[in-house]
Amino acid sequence: MRGGAPCAGRRHPALSARLGTDYLGAVQDVTRPSDTPDFLNHERPPVPDMVVPRAILPFHLEGRPVRGRLVRLGSLADALIGRHDLPNDVSRLLGEALALTAGLAAALKFRGSFSLQAKGDGPVPMLLADCTDAGQIRGYARAEGMPQGEAAALLGKGYLAFTCDQGPDMDRYQGIVAIEGETLADMTDSYFQTSEQLRAFVRLACRRTPQGWRATALIMERVAAGGGIDGQGDEEADEAWHTATTLAATITEAEMLDDALAPEQLLHRLFHAEGLLVDRPRALSYGCRCSRARLAGVLQGFPESDLDDMAENGLITMNCEFCNIAFRFDRGEVRGGAGRA
Repeated sequence: MRGGAPCAGRRHPALSARLGTDYLGAVQDVTRPSDTPDFLNHERPPVPDMVVPRAILPFHLEGRPVRGRLVRLGSLADALIGRHDLPNDVSRLLGEALALTAGLAAALKFRGSFSLQAKGDGPVPMLLADCTDAGQIRGYARAEGMPQGEAAALLGKGYLAFTCDQGPDMDRYQGIVAIEGETLADMTDSYFQTSEQLRAFVRLACRRTPQGWRATALIMERVAAGGGIDGQGDEEADEAWHTATTLAATITEAEMLDDALAPEQLLHRLFHAEGLLVDRPRALSYGCRCSRARLAGVLQGFPESDLDDMAENGLITMNCEFCNIAFRFDRGEVRGGAGRA
């Protein structure tokens, strides 16, 4: 069922109800980071073994209330977006979401993941991207027809959810805001202001270039002198933040998506006179974490009657929306949950 949750089989009312409404409430959440290392997950399908070692470049401005991350997915953007047959503007929105999510996940101080989910009544009713603290990133978008336009036109009215997941033993932290603004960057700014109550700057870019899809995010946050979040400040700090955001706003899409322009060079162009200090770069990798074993666990949550309805010629097919790979299960080997309605 391509129009449902991250992993689903052929269209069925019960399956749609339990897996197609919201991936955060699935029977078994296959989006959670796996406790099994990838090299031990023998049932994982073949996906690109791709790592961009310098995809995220954290930085701060010395003596100024500014810290940030420059995210450049490079060829990873093409590998992630290219697996999906999406209209051009939807692909662009997905790329922006991937770069944004990677930049926000880079701020995690614990083992877990950060996800962005948008649900609306527009022609793109579902948009999802998530990234682990180790830099494993993935995402998908569901489109109806051949929609065009910016994020507002694609998503319609709905909500944007930002979720920090610290693993199965910890409660999730989630911020939810109404979809407001024309672009995904505008919507994220609204989230920072209303949910996090902090000042932030977000610039996103994604385009298909001669080298393939490329996606970039420049994210800055205003911080206190001690490194914490600073919602208010004195006049000098206000002026420093204003200067930094004014300079950041001069960045062009061509600069953001130019593979030949090193990230350090790009940041130097913007902030060389503002005490720029670049931190250690971080890697991103192709990060679909699906596996046959985990999807089998999802199927076991359904009653036998539903599993019978899902089967075609004795097989149940579940398609991972993230990596666009189908898993097939012999109906006779899948036992459903007892007492499920």
